[in-house]
Amino acid sequence: MTTETVIDDALAAAYRDKGYIIVADIYSPDDIREMQGALAELVEGARGLTDHTGVIDLEPNHTPDRPRVRRIKEPFKNHPVFNRMARHPRLMAVLTALLGPAFRMHGSKINLKSAQYGSPVEWHQDWAFYPHTNDDVLAVGVMLDDMTEDNGPLLCVPGSHKGPTYDHHQDGRFLGAMDPDAPGANLDTAEMITGRAGSCSFHHARTIHGSARNISGKDRTLLLYQVTAADAWDIRGLPAGSTWDDYVASFIAGEPVLEPRVVPTPVRLPYPPPLKGGSIYESQSLAKKKFFGAKTAAE
Repeated sequence: MTTETVIDDALAAAYRDKGYIIVADIYSPDDIREMQGALAELVEGARGLTDHTGVIDLEPNHTPDRPRVRRIKEPFKNHPVFNRMARHPRLMAVLTALLGPAFRMHGSKINLKSAQYGSPVEWHQDWAFYPHTNDDVLAVGVMLDDMTEDNGPLLCVPGSHKGPTYDHHQDGRFLGAMDPDAPGANLDTAEMITGRAGSCSFHHARTIHGSARNISGKDRTLLLYQVTAADAWDIRGLPAGSTWDDYVASFIAGEPVLEPRVVPTPVRLPYPPPLKGGSIYESQSLAKKKFFGAKTAAE
């Protein structure tokens, strides 16, 4: 399938201007049902758990006999369905238009904002977590449920990917959240990212984004694929415990390069690490100043 049948020049230009776009119908209803089935298998693994694992991150109100999961970690690696769906021709066409012909899976997760209790995510920039040698780095949000105005949709600040990398630290430790009162962040201009199941959002790694708690009666499940251009190298190096072969296996288009493209970008390192690790939910739980903590999904 050609790029032109999925994303046109105007939409690609909108991504570069605003830092995010929505593309409808990347995945078919059958694709969504298959991914929902795979997700159900992973979530069932939470039954009987009393603490987070390397794959499952639990909601604060989880109990072993009533599983409540807020994140599945690395579904691309942990279930063949999500590995295969990352190579869907329509998704690949959009990624080629935005990143070029060669790119890799830098990370993946599924955020489950269940009806009535799904956890919020405070304002942040992905770039603060994993700066690269250039910023051809983005996240794909695959809507596994309809994402509506009242079930805690992703919120993105237009044009923020062209600005600074904000401080995501607190008391000298990386927190994974911005000060919501940071000058110039323009959080009041944030736009809701909504769409029907099967649609995908694409947001630049430097775009400021967050989301409120889901207080609606509808689930909001978002699969996130974090994708980088082949010549964008994570300046933190290979993840602990991984090998070059693991890095090569992360490519979903093209081949690795040994000469990273280096472009001046505003970088802040995510060190020292958070006092509470494991997920952004855990690290942000220590934030003294929260934007979404007392707000509703509709706000």
